[in-house]
Amino acid sequence: MPRTNYRRLGRQDVSVLVIAAPGQGAQTPGFLSDWLKIDSFADRLTWLSAVVGLDLAHFGTEADAETIRDTAIAQPLLVASALAVAHELFPQSAHACGSADIVAGHSVGEIGAAALTGAINPEAAMVFVRERGQGMAAASAVQPTGMSAIVGGKPDEVLAAVDAAGLTPANFNGSGQVVAAGTLPQLQALADNAPARARVIPLSVAGAFHTVHMAPASARLEVLARSIDTQAPTTRLLSNRDGAVVDSGADYLDRMVAQVTHPVRWDLCMETMATLGVTGLLELAPAGTLTGIAKRNLKGVELFNLNTPDQLDDAREFCARHSEAK
Repeated sequence: MPRTNYRRLGRQDVSVLVIAAPGQGAQTPGFLSDWLKIDSFADRLTWLSAVVGLDLAHFGTEADAETIRDTAIAQPLLVASALAVAHELFPQSAHACGSADIVAGHSVGEIGAAALTGAINPEAAMVFVRERGQGMAAASAVQPTGMSAIVGGKPDEVLAAVDAAGLTPANFNGSGQVVAAGTLPQLQALADNAPARARVIPLSVAGAFHTVHMAPASARLEVLARSIDTQAPTTRLLSNRDGAVVDSGADYLDRMVAQVTHPVRWDLCMETMATLGVTGLLELAPAGTLTGIAKRNLKGVELFNLNTPDQLDDAREFCARHSEAK
């Protein structure tokens, strides 16, 4: 059953742990090299590779940045990483979310989060992300599209500039960062007319994700989802749609299908974390993106980037500290 240690109930001695799975763009060449020296990790990655028909060990160790930028590769690679790393962190946990009070994923990270909480099983998660990646890659190939982060600037001026360029605000990542998506000429128009006191940074993704450009992929997933069994999540599971805690696996699956064409409201996910009294947030490998956002938006919350296996003991101590009453 979900834990009930809400800080909002008035207990100030309660710790609340968030486990977070990053989204596309977090991947870097060789980020799984050290992990694959662990037999149990290598075995699990071999199994997940068989499920999706990709050599994930190769893509996580030897492939270059351009290769793993491919949506059809990056997405299964990131979900497999989240699952395999979490199993090393919590080897005794049935669903690998261990002592987490809250689990969340950013964009494609939602699929890993769903599997970590038992909302869907790992094999279903890998099939879903394979089809999602392939569908989004195909949709992206229709015309050149992409995404750019806008860092800084006044929120109303940023959204006005996005609209003026004909773009869609695809990710709301909290104070100081909105991600715009659309065609490459539209993104260039935004870069040429950046909002005051803002930087426009192109992202390492190959499509306008979470926009109408991805409609064919959403339709493909809607059909696939009919055959996926779901269960109630074993702990609080946050949705990118609106930051809500979702207690139905079927509802969460529907939300993941729809999310392909809708904005990622990570800002609202962080608001929910704050309301629930988060004290510690651990980001699974490849970590750094979500903790970087949290540093700006979740003041006073302790952060942990789990990127290499030599951090596992410290990571377990961090989780123990932030998932039990003091």
